[in-house]
Amino acid sequence: MSKIPSKSEILDWIEQNPTLTAKRDIAKAFGIKGAARIDLKRVLKELEAEGHLEKRKRSYQDPDRLPPVSVLLVTGPDSDGDLFAKPMEWHGEGKEPIVLLIPRDSDPALGEGDRILARLTLVKGEDHHYEARLIRRIGSNPRKVLGIFRKAAEGGRIVPIDKGTDREWRVGADHTHGAKDGELVEAEQAGPKARMGSPRARIVERLGDPSEPRAVSLIAIHQHGIPDDFPDDVIAQADAAKPQGLKGREDLRDLPLITIDPSDARDHDDACYAHADDDPKNEGGHVLWVAIADVAAYVTPGSPLDREARKRGNSTYFPDRVVPMLPDRLSGDLCSLHEGVPRACIAVRMVLDTKGNKIGHTFHRGLMRSPASLHYEEVQDAIDGNPNDRTGPLLEPVLQPLYAAYGALKQARAERQPLELDLPERKIELGADGKVKSVNFRDRLDAHRLIEEFMVLANVAAAETLIKKKTPLLFRIHEEPSPEKLESLRETAQAAGFTLAKGQVLQTAHLNRLLDQAAGTNDAELINLSTLRSMTQAYYGPAHIGHFGLALRSYAHFTSPIRRYADLIVHRALITAHGWGKDGLTPEEIEGLEQTGAHISDTERRSMVAERDTTDRYLAAFLSERVGNEFTGRISGIARFGAFVKLDETGADGLVPMRSLGREYFHHDAEAQTLMGSDTGMTIGLGQRVTVRLAEAVPVTGGIALELLEIEDQKVKQGGGGGRRSPAGRSKPRGKAVKAKRKKDKIKRKVTRTRR
Repeated sequence: MSKIPSKSEILDWIEQNPTLTAKRDIAKAFGIKGAARIDLKRVLKELEAEGHLEKRKRSYQDPDRLPPVSVLLVTGPDSDGDLFAKPMEWHGEGKEPIVLLIPRDSDPALGEGDRILARLTLVKGEDHHYEARLIRRIGSNPRKVLGIFRKAAEGGRIVPIDKGTDREWRVGADHTHGAKDGELVEAEQAGPKARMGSPRARIVERLGDPSEPRAVSLIAIHQHGIPDDFPDDVIAQADAAKPQGLKGREDLRDLPLITIDPSDARDHDDACYAHADDDPKNEGGHVLWVAIADVAAYVTPGSPLDREARKRGNSTYFPDRVVPMLPDRLSGDLCSLHEGVPRACIAVRMVLDTKGNKIGHTFHRGLMRSPASLHYEEVQDAIDGNPNDRTGPLLEPVLQPLYAAYGALKQARAERQPLELDLPERKIELGADGKVKSVNFRDRLDAHRLIEEFMVLANVAAAETLIKKKTPLLFRIHEEPSPEKLESLRETAQAAGFTLAKGQVLQTAHLNRLLDQAAGTNDAELINLSTLRSMTQAYYGPAHIGHFGLALRSYAHFTSPIRRYADLIVHRALITAHGWGKDGLTPEEIEGLEQTGAHISDTERRSMVAERDTTDRYLAAFLSERVGNEFTGRISGIARFGAFVKLDETGADGLVPMRSLGREYFHHDAEAQTLMGSDTGMTIGLGQRVTVRLAEAVPVTGGIALELLEIEDQKVKQGGGGGRRSPAGRSKPRGKAVKAKRKKDKIKRKVTRTRR
């Protein structure tokens, strides 16, 4: 009989062979057969009981791993010159993992004893466990600069594009990173700050032509004044932060709280778990846990981190980068609920009845450890019968109960009737060169809807708890549409042959009935867009007004404190309400809630505009090589100077300028949202199907100009231009006959379809 391996030998095998961790694999590796397998099983059970291993279905593995963003201590190069590091935070009982540093040409020199923040990638089949890319050296916070590189005899200079600055930076010959004259570059300060003369810089990234896609988001950041550099004291506070322990917290590490995010997500601020309620009084009900990263434990009121987070208000997301609200040390590491890593959280336990109604909830400040960080597509695949190695072991104990709870919540949602807009979300995919590779529309999976419903319910629970405990907070407020916008929507619906009833208190159910009427018709997109445009802008404030779109009386943002300051305020309010510690809301914060709400509502809008401008520029760059091609689309807007068209293929918005419609005069009817030609009588209105030719696409501005070819499959007839000319060079409307026709057509449009 083969000798049973020692515990250390088993742990070493599992560490070196992470894909061969089933009992059968271990037995085969050590030549264990027959009855000896019973002894091996006993040893594995002991390792599991001691916390060295955890069993997942039929396999064993170390329960702890390094976060994707970690603080490392550089241990120095080996005999081959490769640079290695070790983690500063390691919770595992097994052997400490080995980390190989992969330097870039622009990275500063690192040596033994340096502490760095790095992004890690787990590797297999190597003599090391992780590979790391430097984010920055701990304790250093070099200033960043974006500008145009101008080459000189020895090195060159950088002319910043920042508004309000004309100070140039000197670049040494060995710090140019190969940049060419006229290129847009990103650089960082090199060496100590000089009292006199131009400061010195080291180029860390070449962005090429300023009009190229790679430069788009950086230009938007600077144009809109979005802070993208953290002050030194903020970085110092983040670097000094230590992982939160169990003291003063509930131990939730045994709960299989999983995170479900996009496949490219870098931070995970929410996790969930559900199981059937074992209370006989709630037979068929569910218990749903939602755990959120405890950011308040690290970002305390009035601290440098807090002041900077409030200033930013939120993270800003671009196709190629994120401008985070918090430094990487927090957003990507200590405050992110990474797989296999103990993390502080604030969790809410909610009890649902069979119809999905929340019949009770409690909040808990705890310490959790997620068994898995999953993405939407693999979760949906598992539920649809195609599990992979990660989701297979979780399907029955974790994923199926989550979907069962979601099934109940769908019933409650149908009863509540929140606004059900059907507007596809666009996704821009970039290639390695930073150029747009494709423009697609994101699939809406049940996995997405599941997380959305869970987060909405957790937000409701937070608001209800704070109202009950009479603790001030920031609500997420969404008011109902104004009478003017509602009347405009009603006219658009009527012109398309649908009905939005008058004379009743508006509810989202009324709007949903309109959307249902339009569903599946050629006017579905028009009605959805018109309904969206009738809505008011949501905002933050201390007034308890409610959320019209979600059909909720009490609603506050609680679930994303890594990326929204409003959620951090709600976390602090919960800490105060439950007496969990001294890091709750301060009297000064309570007094300034209205100003804080107004400020972060402004920063949210600033980010939305910057993101939209960036998307427009990326789309213009993507389409710039297809000038002259024909596209189909739909009229999405009407203005005095032309008509806007949303293209089917990319969702890009382009302008058909008035000058391209011929030499006739076009009357703009703002109320009916139409343009009507004086000579041809051609009427251009919202929702019409069109074919256009791409006339121009300008990446620098994001502008797209189109030429109208067909409306509703009818060729566009150009105006004759034989009539009298206005001072602007346009034909004037011709007397009473034209006015009468215009009035007749306007009346007709209100009772018949705009679509011909």
